[in-house]
Amino acid sequence: MAITMPSANGWLCLHTSDDRADDSHLSLSLDNRGLAYGDGFFTTMGVVDGKILWLDHHHQRLTSHASALQIELDSHSVITALQRHAQRLPRGMLKLIVTRAAQDIRGYGYKSSASGSACEVWLKSSLMTVATEKQIHLADNQPIPIQSASTAVCLSSRIACLPPPLAGLKSLNRLDTVLASAELQRIKADLLKGKSSESHAALDIGEGLVRDMSGHWVEGTMSNVFYQLVEEPASLRVSKARSSEPTNLNDNPINYLTKGQWYTPSMAQSGVAGVMRQVIIDALSNTNSPVIIRSLQDEDLPRLKRLFFCNALRGIMPMSSLMLLNNAIVTTSV
Repeated sequence: MAITMPSANGWLCLHTSDDRADDSHLSLSLDNRGLAYGDGFFTTMGVVDGKILWLDHHHQRLTSHASALQIELDSHSVITALQRHAQRLPRGMLKLIVTRAAQDIRGYGYKSSASGSACEVWLKSSLMTVATEKQIHLADNQPIPIQSASTAVCLSSRIACLPPPLAGLKSLNRLDTVLASAELQRIKADLLKGKSSESHAALDIGEGLVRDMSGHWVEGTMSNVFYQLVEEPASLRVSKARSSEPTNLNDNPINYLTKGQWYTPSMAQSGVAGVMRQVIIDALSNTNSPVIIRSLQDEDLPRLKRLFFCNALRGIMPMSSLMLLNNAIVTTSV
């Protein structure tokens, strides 16, 4: 029997806080606390051949985030529903949003009762628009998508430092990242004006590197960051680089993750502890060079040897260079 695809732009309510019989056609209320206060979290999952990628890690995110925000969530029922919807997608993505249920009391607070921890769960499914054909394999033979190499740029925008248990959460409070992403888009637009040969290299800007309020470089606008260092500073060249084609990895970059020492910044004060970040940390934990959690400082940037960003949809996004705030460019290996 054919399965009808959900609307590409439609949201489904998988769970509501009351006992309405048909949740699938509910509309979002303006009293929703996710809209009013950012009181909730989300996760975005890739689907290939009807199966959710990194399902265990997304399940862990559901349980840990619900616990941190004191939201009562039946994660096993949610996962079952997600798997059912994933079967309709040969290659796509699922975005799940969990918000605290509307409260009877006015203001930010919520009741210290079952109604205070009740939630609504919203789901949107769509076709995948990200290339996933090129892959590398981890030690357990699990494949990770890998994108063609592109360029990164340092952003002046900063993201917030947050106290436990909010640090590292993929919460709905993302205004700092919204502003950082807007800055990245402005940089792209400015560098593309005129489309001259000097600005042609800007066509392949893939991500922006963002600091937190303490000045540490933490993550990308939509991803986590991993890096390797050399002992001596890498050569710098002034921006407005010559026209060049994006650098591509070898057809079989099997040693990309296992060659050299990788570092990634801590998520203890700021940033989002991403699913793909944890997948990579876990995969390299039993190798000769497990990932080291280490802050990324200004003085480290000229010493970058390799650099990649990652998230659960795009997998690994290698960078062939990084444009600094002074417009100098650090060339990195891919």
